[in-house]
Amino acid sequence: MKSSPIIITDSREQMPLKFANLPVESGTLYSGDYSIKGMEEVFVIERKTISDLVGSLTSGRDRFMNELHRLRGYRFRRLLIVGSRNEIETGSYRSRTKPRAVLASLAAVEARYDIPVIFSPTPHAAAALIEQWVFWSWREHSKAFTKIPTTPIWAV
Repeated sequence: MKSSPIIITDSREQMPLKFANLPVESGTLYSGDYSIKGMEEVFVIERKTISDLVGSLTSGRDRFMNELHRLRGYRFRRLLIVGSRNEIETGSYRSRTKPRAVLASLAAVEARYDIPVIFSPTPHAAAALIEQWVFWSWREHSKAFTKIPTTPIWAV
């Protein structure tokens, strides 16, 4: 019987993404919105909509920066923005925050916290992207544990 990865959705997620191909469970994650069952300390995705991102970079900045700081401890980490860079560039959000300030903050996030910032145009596309990351990360992580040497290192 082959097993498959299980996506963990943080129980505090107000509008979780709908996944088409992998099973999903709700759980409380230390950081982020999505992880993999059994790999919660290795894999994390923080998801933001454009409006949520702008709010997190302005009125919720301290809290958001603390969250990003915690993500640095994960081997696989991503800030996934549901929307397009063009939406930010054209100011297609409800805030007086200048587009260049939002984009500069995102560039600083990548540099300061070593977190790739990925845009996905729709929630459906974002869910598909997370499923890909989950599957391949789980597969690689599982492979690492199947290659345990049978000969003790001192016997070589």
